[in-house]
Amino acid sequence: MTIASFAELGVLLIAGAIAIGSYFIIASGTGPQKILTPPVVALLLVANLLPGIALLVLIGRRIAMRRAARSPIGGRARLHVRLVALFSVIAAVPTLFVVVFASLLFQYGVQFWYSDQARAMIENATGVAKTSYEQMLHRWQDATVTSANAISQDFVGPDFIERTKSPQFVAYFNREIFFRSLSDGFLFVYSPGGKFQEIASLNPDRLDLAQEVTPNDIARVERDVPSITTVKGDRIKTLTVLPGTTNVFYLTVAISDVRVMEAQSRRSVALLSSYRDLLVRSQSLQLKFNAALLAISLLIVALAVWIALEAADRLVRPVGELVGAAQRVAGGDLTARVPAPKVEDEIGTLGLAFNQMTERLQAQTNTLESRRALIEAVMSGVSAGVISVAHDGTIRLINSSAVALLDGANDLPVGKPLAMISPELATLLEGHDREAIVELGAGNEARTLAVKVTRAAEGPILTFDDITGQLLDQRRAAWSDVARRIAHEIKNPLTPIQLAAERLQRRYGKQIDPEDTTFARLTDTIVRQVGDLRRMVDEFSSFARMPKPVFRAESLVDIARQTLFLHEVAHPGIAFTLAHDDPGPTLVCDRRQIGQALTNIVKNAVEAVEANLDAREARIAMTLNEADGRITIGLADTGIGLPAARDRIVEPYVTTRARGTGLGLAIVKKIVEEHFGTIAFDDRPGGGTIVTASFDTAMLANLDSDHSNDGNGGIVDARIPELQQNRT
Repeated sequence: MTIASFAELGVLLIAGAIAIGSYFIIASGTGPQKILTPPVVALLLVANLLPGIALLVLIGRRIAMRRAARSPIGGRARLHVRLVALFSVIAAVPTLFVVVFASLLFQYGVQFWYSDQARAMIENATGVAKTSYEQMLHRWQDATVTSANAISQDFVGPDFIERTKSPQFVAYFNREIFFRSLSDGFLFVYSPGGKFQEIASLNPDRLDLAQEVTPNDIARVERDVPSITTVKGDRIKTLTVLPGTTNVFYLTVAISDVRVMEAQSRRSVALLSSYRDLLVRSQSLQLKFNAALLAISLLIVALAVWIALEAADRLVRPVGELVGAAQRVAGGDLTARVPAPKVEDEIGTLGLAFNQMTERLQAQTNTLESRRALIEAVMSGVSAGVISVAHDGTIRLINSSAVALLDGANDLPVGKPLAMISPELATLLEGHDREAIVELGAGNEARTLAVKVTRAAEGPILTFDDITGQLLDQRRAAWSDVARRIAHEIKNPLTPIQLAAERLQRRYGKQIDPEDTTFARLTDTIVRQVGDLRRMVDEFSSFARMPKPVFRAESLVDIARQTLFLHEVAHPGIAFTLAHDDPGPTLVCDRRQIGQALTNIVKNAVEAVEANLDAREARIAMTLNEADGRITIGLADTGIGLPAARDRIVEPYVTTRARGTGLGLAIVKKIVEEHFGTIAFDDRPGGGTIVTASFDTAMLANLDSDHSNDGNGGIVDARIPELQQNRT
């Protein structure tokens, strides 16, 4: 896990611990009716708010880092994270202060309403309203009871019913109702059967006595209370038993604003009930309010983080596009462009400037590429090697010919030190020579280069040609001239010397004592050495000027068999084999010259096999193949192998044998080239040498003299001018 992951986990654990601690603090209070003090609530709010904000900021940071990782800048993008942190601080700090201020303001504002003074004031107001209402009802009840007592004192007796019919009672009854501010009054007898018998009444409101009094009211007055007061609408009704009687009841009705008083009383009671409920839920409401503040605060911070992410995306996206395009340009893609800006602000101006820059770079690069392609085309078309070297010795430019001449390196050496590729050329640059002959490699890989050095402001430029073949041709021409001269100067005295020695043997051989063999041995030595000299002169003559070949279709198998037969007879200890397809290839050639070439090749192979004393077997194998328009002659031996200077073994007078003239392979190479073929020398796996001569049958077919007569029986050279030029 990363440090950020540990931080997120730590903040989450801290937030959980603070939440649990807050729960125990709240639960350990005096009860649900006791609110917490404002400082405690503010402290709990801040303690829960800080880790919540920190967790939101860390989550926003994680999201910002993921978005930044997907941008072209990758892990180096920090603008997302910085914007999230900045917006979070901007939103969190004022939000924290506002939340604490709002919490304290709310706590101190509502603390009064939860205090004992506020509770006593509300309860007293409710008691006053209730007492006022009850006093109003008692007033009318007292007035009715007092009036009933007065009537009882003045009229109740044995003849009470008859006295109530007198005019004096009626006037008295009406005065009682009037003077006591009553609106209606009834004296009646209630029989057990539920019948009402009205004795006296004052009924301006035309009330129905049976509707105003219920049997239940009669029963209550008779058993429980001396009088009852009920309210119906704006009328207050009071029912009592007339003192001194058992079944005479007195009912009065008063018109008053009792409904207003009753409504106020009910409202005050409801208010008190609501207040008491509020007291019961005071702590819950307090916690809900502060929880709402906490949730709103976290929502504001979360919204700020989201706005920061969106703003960062809008700001970073064009910057990321610029970075991605710049990286593509750095990688060589000059077609990279950023989208056209939607808003012409600083970033949009930067994008337009970047596009203009890349367009100019692309145009200039295209021009440079065209020039470079032209230079490379020119350089690749020349056979000379060209190397441009920087001042620090590294290669700035090199053509294919130079790569081929410097051992054909597979990797392009541009940017590498010249001393690593060719120490000889690097050493040449240390001096001040403008021209030099440089030998590269050793043994069979040796090359001779003619080098010219041009020193420019950007660094020296080397141009060189491979003159190895030219030097070889020069040596061959020189040796050919030497051979002709030696053959001319030596050949003339050889015949007289040989004839003189033979004549001495014929004339004086019989006169000398037979036991004295000195004369015979001396004359034999003279004849033998003259023969050797004549053979050497013949080789010189053959090398200096080969006879013109006569091309005819010959059986290559017959030529090979004759060559191998002569050596099989002379060297029975060597196993000779010939492999070919039936009936065997036919080659248009000069039979004598091809035979001579094969003889020289087999002779060299025999000498190499005899010189290899460590060989497990002495074997020479010749193969004849024809495929793809070419005939190939291969000869493999188990001899001592090729010398170190294997490329020079075909040069005249280059030999590794004590008695060799060094002209055998030179004559072979010349014969093969006269037949428009190639010859190659390779190492045989397991030891020995493989010689391969390959001929183009199509080109040789044009030289068949049997199909090219002049009509007079003479042989015409049928070679086409191109072949003559190639041969030259």
